[in-house]
Amino acid sequence: MKVFINGFGRIGRTILRQVLQADHGSGIEVAGINDIASLETCAYLFRYDSVFGPYPGTVTQTEGALCVDGMGLPFSRSNDLRTLDLSDIDVVLECSGVANTHAIAERGLTAGARNVLISGPSDAADRTVVLGANEGEMGDHRILSNASCTTNAIAPLLKAIDGQFGLTRGHITTIHCYTGSQPTVDAPGPSMERSRAAAVSMIPTSTSAASQIARVLSGIDERLSVSAVRVPAISVSAIDAVLQLATPVEGSITDRLSEMFGGSGIIGLTNDPCVSTDLRARVESLILSLRETEMIGATQVRLFGWYDNEWGFSARMIEMAQLMTNRPG
Repeated sequence: MKVFINGFGRIGRTILRQVLQADHGSGIEVAGINDIASLETCAYLFRYDSVFGPYPGTVTQTEGALCVDGMGLPFSRSNDLRTLDLSDIDVVLECSGVANTHAIAERGLTAGARNVLISGPSDAADRTVVLGANEGEMGDHRILSNASCTTNAIAPLLKAIDGQFGLTRGHITTIHCYTGSQPTVDAPGPSMERSRAAAVSMIPTSTSAASQIARVLSGIDERLSVSAVRVPAISVSAIDAVLQLATPVEGSITDRLSEMFGGSGIIGLTNDPCVSTDLRARVESLILSLRETEMIGATQVRLFGWYDNEWGFSARMIEMAQLMTNRPG
C-alpha cells in the first residue's frame, strides 16, 4: 500500500514514526510528503519531538527529500495537491487541517490518488468512519473522515456498552491536553475561555465529539451529552463517563469489561495506578482504567479511560487506510 502524507504536523509526523517504527509499518510505503513549511524545518521537527522524544534513527535531508534511516522520502511544498502526480497513491492521508470543503478534499483524487482519508472531523468527507464503531458503513466512498481522537475513544465504547447492556442516557467529559489550536499566552480566540493561555489553566470548552457521535452512531447521540475541559498537559487525554444502563449488570463490572474488551486492539484495559504520562504512545483508541470503574446501584456505571490523542489516533489512520485500500473492487 502506497500512502502520501499531506500536512506534516503532529499527526503527519506521528504517522510516519509509526510506519517506520511500529508493527503498523508492514506493507506500507510512504511515497511522499507535502507541507508548506520548509524541508529543513520539517526534518528538524521530525528528528526532535517534544512529546515522543528524538527519533531513534538518522534524519537528514537532500534536495527535495526527507531522508530517514538512509531512505529518501520525496518532499514537496505545494499548497494545491492538483499540481502533483499522485497516480500511484492508494491513500492520501490528508493531515493539513484545511480540507474543510469538498473541493479541497477531492484535490488528492484529482491528482490521481484512489482514496483520501482526512485526519479530523470534516463536512467535506463522503462519510465519517470510526474503527470499532461503524467501519461496516464505509462502502465504496473515496473521501472519508477519521473523525476526532475523542470520537475514536468514545464511539467504540458506546457501541459495545449499548450492545451489551443498552444505554439509556449518559454524560461524558473529555479531559483533553492542550493543542495547537490554543494560544500559549492570552490572545483572542474562538471563545472567551479558548482565548486564555493553554498551559496555565484548566479551560472548559466545547468538543466536536457530540456531533461526530451522531454521524457515527445514529440515535445514541440523543441519549448522550459530551463536554470538554482542556488541561495543562502536552499529551494523553482522558474520558470520564457516567452511563445509565437499560439492563442491570450481573456480577462484577470489571469482569464483564474484561470479557468484552480483552484482546481488543481498539479498547485496552489496565488495572495499574496510572497517570497520564504512563499511557504515552499507546496504540489503542481508549484504555479503560478498571480501578476507576464503579457501579452506582445495578444500572449506573462510571467509566474512566485514557487515550493518547496523537499516537492512538494516528494508529487508526493507518488501519483505516489499509481498510480503504483492501476493499473489494
